[in-house]
Amino acid sequence: MSVENYTTLGESGLSISKIIVGCMSFGSSQWMDWIIEDEDKVMEILYKCYQSGLTTFDTADVYSNGLSEKLLGKFIKKYNIPRGEIVILTKCFFPTDPQNLSLKVGPTTRTFHLNNGGLSRKHIIQAARDSVERLGTYIDVLQIHRIDKTPKREIMKALNDVVDEGLARYIGGSAMKAFEFVELQALAESNGWHKFISMQNYYNLLYREQEREMIPFCQDNTTLGKVACIPYSPLARGLLGKPVKSETSTRSRSDGHKKAGQLYFTEGEGADIEIINRVEEIARKRGVSMANVSIAWVLSKGCFPIIGFNSVERVEDAVNSFSLELTKDEIEYLEKPYVPKPSVT
Repeated sequence: MSVENYTTLGESGLSISKIIVGCMSFGSSQWMDWIIEDEDKVMEILYKCYQSGLTTFDTADVYSNGLSEKLLGKFIKKYNIPRGEIVILTKCFFPTDPQNLSLKVGPTTRTFHLNNGGLSRKHIIQAARDSVERLGTYIDVLQIHRIDKTPKREIMKALNDVVDEGLARYIGGSAMKAFEFVELQALAESNGWHKFISMQNYYNLLYREQEREMIPFCQDNTTLGKVACIPYSPLARGLLGKPVKSETSTRSRSDGHKKAGQLYFTEGEGADIEIINRVEEIARKRGVSMANVSIAWVLSKGCFPIIGFNSVERVEDAVNSFSLELTKDEIEYLEKPYVPKPSVT
């Protein structure tokens, strides 16, 4: 893969592939019924990613209650992957129970697992240690999956200590409001602690609210340092990867993701349908997949999307996005129907 398909993560020297491999879909169907359980298939997909130059992998301790991390660690060992050639991002926040793969995130788990979740110093440090044990190696970027009411000073000091302890090399944020992210970043700056180098947010052609505050702060601020935006769900849970009337996927039919088979918001539903139709139109004219168009749009915004794969063919298709450069007119055409949405953070 061309050197142009790699970049550094924020104001760090850490090189990543501009498309990041999402590992949420690897693990146990006890957790979500669309998860790939076949270990051989998981290994095949991960190795195809690596061979294709997609050398950055995003997972989380909560994905299949740690099994996703274990599978990523097995992949590294099975193929004897040089650790310096790949980048591993994982996340902490939600309660996990490796002995109960069916445990799902919800009010009940948060109540009965107390310090086994959240951003207390106790949980952040223990979660990082547990992730390192499951992965069998250090973490390149430890991200906080959500934010809670834990004092911000406690959060940032704990993350700083995770890096100083050698469990992780860098830290990142995910799914929070821009002002919360700025507060955390400023606190780290004022105390000489390690700052975030990445922000993982929900961003795609159907949801562009991040353009109001979060993305401008991450990409343009010079006071606290620039931060890389690595959005999840660039295909809006598959909606931007297929025509409006096509069949839904297993994931979109599952209980945990019912909204994925229909438009995510009732606000602007007609506009969203029009956007999907325009993606299909450009894909047809260009002779590429709808996924290529949707991914190329995210890349055109200076963001580096996290994409999950369920087959080697999907990997091959995603890589084609690098060679698709949308014109200014095409980008404007895709964006024009958009209407504002409620915040998801």
